[in-house]
Amino acid sequence: MSTRPTVLNFSGNDTAGLAGVAVDIKVQHAFDVHSASIITANTAQNNKEVISINAVSESVFTDQLSAIASMPIKVIKVGLIGTVEQSEKIASFAKEKQLPLVLDPVIASSSGTVFLDDTFLSCLKQKLLPNTLLLTPNTIEAELLAGIKITTEGDIVKAAEILLSMGTKAVLIKGGHFSVDKASDQEAIVQDYFSDGEMSFWLSNKKINTSHSRGTGCALSSSIAASLALGYSLYDAVVIAKMAISQGLRQSYSAINTKDTDKSFGPVNITNFPCEQIDLPVLTHKPYGHLSSTLLDGAFPACNKPLLGLYPVVERADWIEKLVPVGVTTMQLRVKDLSGDALENEIAKAIALGAKHNCRLFINDYWRLAIKHNAYGVHLGQEDLHDANLDEIKKAGLRLGLSTHCHYEVARAHAYKPSYIACGPVFHTTTKDMPWVPHGLAGLSYWRDVLSYPLVAIGGINTERFGPIAATGVDSVAMITAITLADNPCDVAANFVQQFNDAQH
Repeated sequence: MSTRPTVLNFSGNDTAGLAGVAVDIKVQHAFDVHSASIITANTAQNNKEVISINAVSESVFTDQLSAIASMPIKVIKVGLIGTVEQSEKIASFAKEKQLPLVLDPVIASSSGTVFLDDTFLSCLKQKLLPNTLLLTPNTIEAELLAGIKITTEGDIVKAAEILLSMGTKAVLIKGGHFSVDKASDQEAIVQDYFSDGEMSFWLSNKKINTSHSRGTGCALSSSIAASLALGYSLYDAVVIAKMAISQGLRQSYSAINTKDTDKSFGPVNITNFPCEQIDLPVLTHKPYGHLSSTLLDGAFPACNKPLLGLYPVVERADWIEKLVPVGVTTMQLRVKDLSGDALENEIAKAIALGAKHNCRLFINDYWRLAIKHNAYGVHLGQEDLHDANLDEIKKAGLRLGLSTHCHYEVARAHAYKPSYIACGPVFHTTTKDMPWVPHGLAGLSYWRDVLSYPLVAIGGINTERFGPIAATGVDSVAMITAITLADNPCDVAANFVQQFNDAQH
């Protein structure tokens, strides 16, 4: 018998089923998460207007809270709050249970109509924000909470800093009301800004032009809460939620039968855990439009014809002449114990041997030396992206491979349109100290389905695991100790090459 983690939603009931608790339950069901719900208010609204918001009585709210208290709740998601007293009780409940709380502050409508008075806002700031893991306001709501006008990207950053100072652990300011226009509206970019005081980043997608966007705030916060309940980190959860909203907007529909469907204002429609690259946001540490034109225009050179195949990672150039004769056509030089002239000489030797034997050789980390000696490509880890000059690498015509371990890192890699993406660890590995939970075959298959980039599997791969991994349809399998520490490395590599080739037929 399977079990599902539970998210507790504090939500309003929308008569039209376009927002509130209806959206919370639909989205969390799509994520395979169980929804428990406490109704804060019964609203009278349709697809065009909010007629009234009718908070439930204090006794009804308290009874609901008492009834739900014994359930194994993983995460709390808060949307529309009906009264100041409800806000105080939600804060006390979250603090007592020590549960992560995602707050979608339903303060104003998309048209700018303010629902809450100053007393309510004061209570929200003083009582609820200090017990909030993530606050998800749109720019209108961020203005009201932070007390500043938002007209620039710098204002968004400033508003986030103010909100963090009020006690919330993290904030995601939604950019649906603040798109960055390009040459035409079809190319407009919508950006969300995340910050927890230590890590800050922008999530960008191409704007999806549809009038059917009701419930996006509820759907985003519900997706984040569901992802957290499933065990994802907060960084991953916001990326996954951004993917889910993109899916929901693409699949949105009209809520009424009318010839004028463009003005019917239907809901977003999230039907499953997001699994398509079209929905994957670009993650950058500065606004998308501030990236260099070199990186924005086009991808890094291709490298996957023929398929990358078996991908040994070695420490010395001599391995190239050993392994090329058994069918290896792709290798990575990862030198950890040399420096100065000895390091440069080893890299130069490896690049020359790679060119001589028509081997696609990627240099790990040392991108400057790779450019200097005209390498085929460079492989970088996420930590290397802080210091590497990707402009120079791209202008030099080198291929780029990037390591990833989670949704956050894949979205970051996606920003640079690399030649391939490495996905790991597939299994536990001892070659690196990694905090990530291994993907396993199911996780690797997920990323194979999501990404159109050439995909390299890496981490904890041995003889027994090689065949099933190759069968997932990855473009390459990276191996380190299974080859370099084998008694007969060439025979082992030849066997892996044959297994990979067999898996492609």
